[in-house]
Amino acid sequence: SLQAKQIITVNTVRLNERPSIRNKVKKRFYNTELEVNRKFEGLVQSHAGGWESKRTGILAIKMGMSFTFDRWGKRHPLTVLQVDRCQVVCHKTVEKDGYNAMQLGVGSKSIKSLKKPEIGHYLKANVPPKRKLWEFPVTPENFLPVGYQVSVRHFTPGQYVDIKAVTKGKGFQGPMKRWGFGGQPASHGVSISHRSHGSTGQRQDPGKVFKNKKMAGHMGAKQRTAENLRVYKIDVPRSLIFLRGSVHGPISGIVYVRDSLKKYLENMEYLNFPTFVYQDGIEYAREIIMEASDQDPAEVYKHENDVLKDQKEEA
Repeated sequence: SLQAKQIITVNTVRLNERPSIRNKVKKRFYNTELEVNRKFEGLVQSHAGGWESKRTGILAIKMGMSFTFDRWGKRHPLTVLQVDRCQVVCHKTVEKDGYNAMQLGVGSKSIKSLKKPEIGHYLKANVPPKRKLWEFPVTPENFLPVGYQVSVRHFTPGQYVDIKAVTKGKGFQGPMKRWGFGGQPASHGVSISHRSHGSTGQRQDPGKVFKNKKMAGHMGAKQRTAENLRVYKIDVPRSLIFLRGSVHGPISGIVYVRDSLKKYLENMEYLNFPTFVYQDGIEYAREIIMEASDQDPAEVYKHENDVLKDQKEEA
């Protein structure tokens, strides 16, 4: 009935509501993590991990940007990501596929747009159709059961992550916008070619245009990675991750979040292997924010030879 449809919610989007183009955060939100993972109780055991241990990443949806201030008054630009029903779909093993990895899916997709092999793939895993699938390489001790839903608690505020996403497509652009060329003179000696790139080759020798020459062409729509972004905050009821800094791609685009490769030493105190596992009898916080620095950031950058304001007044 219509009344039942209005009450039932699936994580972010109501069943009787068409998703917004901008995919904004819904006010009526229902996180299905605990209900989905109830059947996996006892199957996932946390362990200490190690230097060679590699755990999975997650898929998320970019919601936009915001900002906040810490207790010192420092402004932090934040990118908001939402983890929308990110579940394990299948395993890749060395015996069968030649490598160890987990395939994760995020979001939802209408069954009308699926082909028969895709329907069989989801039926075998007993998970609903996903908007996007992606593989994350893992070590064998960090496998999660098929169907397990990975939450935002997989990451801890304070740790570093790498974000992979497809940049915004800009279409066909000229050399000034695409490569930052200065252009031709704006007044004398130039006719209808003020924004052109000019000569692209030499003389009869070499007699060609070298590959990768910076010229006009298609701009954007390429996969790029933002490294060493710090997790500032997680919001568990709404499945939100707040990252300090900017992330490639448009709003509602899919991003791939994984532990930072270059900051692995700094991350060791934050990581939960294979993922965060709830313990009985413990009440967990709904929101977790990264601890602010013990010292005022304005004091950190003062040099011993700097003349302070108080010293000027005494002089």
